[in-house]
Amino acid sequence: MAIVSHGAPDLLRRCLRSFETTSDARPRWVTVVDSGSPDATPVMVANEFPWVDLLRRENIGFAAANNLVLRHAEGDFVLLLNPDTELCDGAVASCIARLDTDPAIGMVGCKLVLPSGELDHACKRSFPTPLSAVAHFTGVGRSGSAPTALTQYRATELGEDEPGPVDAVNGAFMLVRREALAEVGLLDEGYWLYMEDLDWCYRFWQHGWSVFYEPAGIVLHVKGGSSGGRRGFRQDVAFHRGMGRFYRKFYAPSRSPIASAAVYAGIGVKLLISLISPRGRAARRRSATG
Repeated sequence: MAIVSHGAPDLLRRCLRSFETTSDARPRWVTVVDSGSPDATPVMVANEFPWVDLLRRENIGFAAANNLVLRHAEGDFVLLLNPDTELCDGAVASCIARLDTDPAIGMVGCKLVLPSGELDHACKRSFPTPLSAVAHFTGVGRSGSAPTALTQYRATELGEDEPGPVDAVNGAFMLVRREALAEVGLLDEGYWLYMEDLDWCYRFWQHGWSVFYEPAGIVLHVKGGSSGGRRGFRQDVAFHRGMGRFYRKFYAPSRSPIASAAVYAGIGVKLLISLISPRGRAARRRSATG
């Protein structure tokens, strides 16, 4: 199992302690990759959780840090888990049981619940389209009355407690069949942060492996907890670059150059708005001083 951390030691502590309190059997190996934490996070892990393998690296990005573990993964299944999560009883066992039901399932995601008790809608989602992305970021696609074509960025037709195949699950919890991993390959390190989970799910489907949502497995997700809830400058740029990379890899080859140019321009405009908005500037000031 792989957990990539960058600061937020209190969240990581609660995540690791949930392995000690849940009824699930602890994985045979748990590796924390500390990706350039600016605080005492790695010291905390070493002192309080001697059963965890700890790797220390500079901030190489989410995909590259996870790949350090994935390259040497053992066992039938590998779990990628975010440090801002806490396992509830039976979460991992339920997802393993789902993988056992169908050898064609390559990846399982669980039901992610926010501290408020609400569903984290990113735990089961459709692949974004330019239209659904525009609807999402303008707020239109987040309305409960919006048509399906406008809500695909963060939703599927499955109900909150309905198991079934989905386009994508969230990188906060991805349980992967190692046989599928060997065929699909590692996370794309061209993404420094954001969008690498969608990319991976897309490639699983391309290789004939289904991605499944299992609501019997429940995990608390303090979404954005390890990043302070707001993106700094580098994170903001990485997010928008990730959008462009995903489109370029999977959609652009079948679209006209004019349509693709419009998409790239739209991503650039959204990045510019994000960078110059008062809320974005305030977030970057907190990031720089935090």
